Amino acid sequence: MMKVAVISDIHANRQAFEAVLQDVADSDAAELWCLGDLVGYGADPDACVELARRHAAVCLAGNHDLAVLGEVPMKDFSRGASLAAQWTQDVISPENLAFLASLQATGKEGAVGLYHASPRDPVWEYVLSVLLAELCLDAQSERVCLIGHSHVACSFERHEGEAAKGGSRKEGEWLDLSSGEWLLNPGSVGQPRDGDPRAGWLLLDLDGWSASYRRTPYDIAGAAGAIRAARLPASLAERLEYGQ
Repeated sequence: MMKVAVISDIHANRQAFEAVLQDVADSDAAELWCLGDLVGYGADPDACVELARRHAAVCLAGNHDLAVLGEVPMKDFSRGASLAAQWTQDVISPENLAFLASLQATGKEGAVGLYHASPRDPVWEYVLSVLLAELCLDAQSERVCLIGHSHVACSFERHEGEAAKGGSRKEGEWLDLSSGEWLLNPGSVGQPRDGDPRAGWLLLDLDGWSASYRRTPYDIAGAAGAIRAARLPASLAERLEYGQ
C-alpha cells in the first residue's frame, strides 16, 4: 500500500527534522511530503533546506519561506519571526534560496490537495476552528486536503448532510478517511504549539484512506542552544520546551 509521511513547519530546527526523518525511515512510508516553512525561528536554515531537498518528494512554500525571499512583507510578522527571517536572509546559501524560490504554496498529489495554510488562503489562514474548517471545506475541490501553518496537529471532517466537526489530535490517533471531506494538519516538526513539545507528523495511507498521528522526541536543548548561539530572540528557544 502507498503510504506517505506528511510534515510541515520545520522552521530551521535541524534536530527535530533529523529525528523525524529517522522515524519516517523506520516506518513504511514510501514518500515524504512537506507543507512548507522550511525556515524561520530556528538556527539551521541551510541544513533543513538541504534535508528537504534530499528527502522530500513534494515540498511547498510557507509564509516564512516567502518572507526570506522578500515575497511577503516583514511587517506582517511578529518581532521574533521578522528578526529570524532577516537573519536567515543574511546566512542562507544562494543554492538553498533558489530552492525556496522554486516552491509554491499549493499543490496536488493524485486526489489529495496540498496547502501551506488553507484552501481559502494558502499562505496566511490559520484553520483552528470548526467554523473556518467549514468554510475551507466549501472552498476545496479535493475530498482530502493537507494543511499546515497553525503548528497544531488537528483534523476536521464533514459528511453528507452533516455539519463539520473536528479539533486537535494526539499521538496515536487513527482516522478513517474512506468517506466524507477532510482537512488534515500534521502539526509542526520544528515548533509545535499544541502543548506537546515533540515533533509532529502524519502517516497517510493513500490506498486504505486512513491516517495516524505521530510524535517524535528530539534534542530540544540542542535546538534551543543553537538558537541562542545564533543570537536570535531567546523566546524562540524557550518556547520549544513547552510546545507553545
